[in-house]
Amino acid sequence: MFNSRSSFPYLCIMSAPLYKRFRTRIVDIGGVPMGGGYPIRVQSMTNTNTLDTKSTVRQSIRMIEAGCEYVRIAIPGIRETENLKLIREALRKEGFDTPIIADVHFNPAIAELAAHFVEKVRINPGNYIDKKGRQPDPSWWMNDANYNMELETISKRLAPLLKICRENGTALRIGVNHGSLSERIRTRYGDTPKGMVESALEFARICEHHGFGKLVLSIKASSTRVMIQSNRMLAKEMKSAGMDYPIHLGVTEAGAGEDGRLKSAVGIGSLLADGIGDTIRVSITEDPEFEIPVAYGILQATGARITRTEFISCPSCARTLFNIQEAAEKVKSATGHLIGLKIAVMGCIVNGPGEMADADYGYVGGARGKVLLYKGRKVVRKNIPESNAVDELVALIKENGDWTEPVSS
Repeated sequence: MFNSRSSFPYLCIMSAPLYKRFRTRIVDIGGVPMGGGYPIRVQSMTNTNTLDTKSTVRQSIRMIEAGCEYVRIAIPGIRETENLKLIREALRKEGFDTPIIADVHFNPAIAELAAHFVEKVRINPGNYIDKKGRQPDPSWWMNDANYNMELETISKRLAPLLKICRENGTALRIGVNHGSLSERIRTRYGDTPKGMVESALEFARICEHHGFGKLVLSIKASSTRVMIQSNRMLAKEMKSAGMDYPIHLGVTEAGAGEDGRLKSAVGIGSLLADGIGDTIRVSITEDPEFEIPVAYGILQATGARITRTEFISCPSCARTLFNIQEAAEKVKSATGHLIGLKIAVMGCIVNGPGEMADADYGYVGGARGKVLLYKGRKVVRKNIPESNAVDELVALIKENGDWTEPVSS
């Protein structure tokens, strides 16, 4: 069982000189901080009716037990907001202290009410505007005075929420979506990464004007290219402006099954490899608890956060003189609980030793039915019969003090 307070072994900064994490400020969210050198956090969002307390609590618990560190719940109206308080209280009575995030769109009053009792509130700049009296001609927004006038209006509407957040220690996420940019932004910048970045940064500047800094930014799109380009631009613009707010990553409406997983891996993974991102949400059309393993898989694959054994194995070829698929499964079964170790299973000595150079241990085919065992780059045992090579690998790991007994579930 995972718990939001668990301290997984993780890698914040890889040893490779080309990788450097974009270092952001630490934002504490209900005792589970993000940013700085903290692990990249995993979150998901319920899809139950928020007025259905029991169903939402049950789903939230499944998410938490799968490893979800922040639970986000949509609150489209005041009734849902009031019921969110009951949901949070029920989770606490069940022994779960995972931070709750209220997802708000249109109504500032909803955000202000929720900010009194949840750990974080998410608002969307594209929907956080007053549409009354909107001018029919889009070119009206090209006038700087008109453009700035709405920013002043937004600043006044946002001020009460920021005051409540400050008084209650509530964090705020400015969540920009490609599909809901304001008319003012679209007119001046179009549906572009530049427009998305500006939408986020102008709200950040308003927050700074009011002295509020417990802030997280996100820019999401269903297009992986737009999402990647926008977040790279956001990190660059923040750095130029001296800003250091944590960044929430996600490909929105990624789809279901393999499509959703691949799009999420491409979008989120590319940015994590750049060192960008402090929390992630994999958005797939399935029950939210199924998003969590995908998220941890992306983190593991990019080396951004290590939560299990890392395995390297080759696809095999005609040079492979033993059943590498079977061997890889046996090695994984025997050592899959050794969090943080990197173990290689290679078919032969042609490319194997070079490709597994940074592995802690290696299981390499040496001759027909024979295995070589490596510790780092050094061969330490030769010509081991395939039939007992896995046992010998386990013994080698134990001899070097890297073994821990698996925890029974």
